[in-house]
Amino acid sequence: MNHSLPTEGSNDHASTPSATQPGRGGDSTSAASAIDRLKLLSYNIQAATTTRRYHEYVTHSWRQVLPHVGRMDNLDAIAECLREYDMVGLQEADAGSLRSGFLNQTGYLALHAGFSYWHHQSNRRVGRFAHVGNSVLSRFVPDAIEEHRLPGAIPGRGVLLTRFPLEQGFLVLAVAHLALGRRAREQQLNFIYELLCDEPNVILMGDFNASPQSPEIQRFIEQSAYVGDGAEQASFPSWRPRRAIDYIMVSPSLKLHQIQPLPLLFSDHLPIAAEVGLPSPLREFAVPVPAHSGV
Repeated sequence: MNHSLPTEGSNDHASTPSATQPGRGGDSTSAASAIDRLKLLSYNIQAATTTRRYHEYVTHSWRQVLPHVGRMDNLDAIAECLREYDMVGLQEADAGSLRSGFLNQTGYLALHAGFSYWHHQSNRRVGRFAHVGNSVLSRFVPDAIEEHRLPGAIPGRGVLLTRFPLEQGFLVLAVAHLALGRRAREQQLNFIYELLCDEPNVILMGDFNASPQSPEIQRFIEQSAYVGDGAEQASFPSWRPRRAIDYIMVSPSLKLHQIQPLPLLFSDHLPIAAEVGLPSPLREFAVPVPAHSGV
């Protein structure tokens, strides 16, 4: 389903070129151009709900199911931040429900941050009250999208794969949101490893709900040989970061530079930013292919 503005009734998922605004990547109708370095951001936006104390999970719990005035202000502030980046992975973006005013937040952010392309993967719907999932926003149009449900006793987790053509081969951007329970995370990381193990050029980002020292994260890094920056980047809770549970990892063929959390208080997580050097220049395409759901 293609559209240039997020509207009620068209909010399950979309692969769409947004209205073009100035920014890196330029006009989506331009000729293919070579890019060998990307600015990345991963952000669990908590449906653009500000949380600044643990007790607000209880006292402000109504914000998880009902609209509130500050949500649009937060979205506008997030959009301003996203303008600086080439590819963005979001978690807990609302696809259009009562609490978001039936607005697809990913589409809104893409439009107001000037991205050429966006796609939302819907993973969990709570009636008409909440409708969340993973999203990708990009200044470059991919040639394929895959949506995959992650295993686990409690449904509602997923990984979104976006494939971009390089001058030689492909780049896969994977955005994931893992479970709270350790056993489910182990299953989900095994699933992601099997999904990506044959891909030579991978960027994996998202909210993994586990520290770098956790056995499941250590095992995944050993299996995949994916690279972080070697240091913990505390991102949760946003008002006093103590836990490093948000990640940007890359396969050994890519070079990861300048990874750091950003001090933005529009969610209960801080965003993680990084720059990545590619093994082969990225090619920009003008017209997206239709999205399709995976397993």
